[in-house]
Amino acid sequence: MLDHISIAVRSVPHSKLFYAAVLHSLGYGVVQESAAFVGFGVGKKPEFGLFAVDTGLALMPQHIAFAAESRAAVDRWYVAALAAGGVCNGAPGVRPEYHANYYGAFVLDPDGNNVEAVCHAAP
Repeated sequence: MLDHISIAVRSVPHSKLFYAAVLHSLGYGVVQESAAFVGFGVGKKPEFGLFAVDTGLALMPQHIAFAAESRAAVDRWYVAALAAGGVCNGAPGVRPEYHANYYGAFVLDPDGNNVEAVCHAAP
């Protein structure tokens, strides 16, 4: 359904450091960059982007879930997210309230967004 998504951040350079670390663990890299925007993806097309906003504006926290190929990838993502400065908002584990195979981990990014890596595959 979605082709790409971008979120507002207070500091593109600061948020780029966080997202570069956590998205690298899922196989994504920086594919487009300017002073006010950085886009991550595979190949040349940005699939997830960060853009700068006036720091005087309030940011509404968002929820972003990145697909992981395995439970081990979710675990690696979580370790990378914490190492990059993310704050735990739910350690890796099965979330049966969503479905029997929902395995996810959650962190808060530098702007307070609830960021998740999730695997839907059976163990």
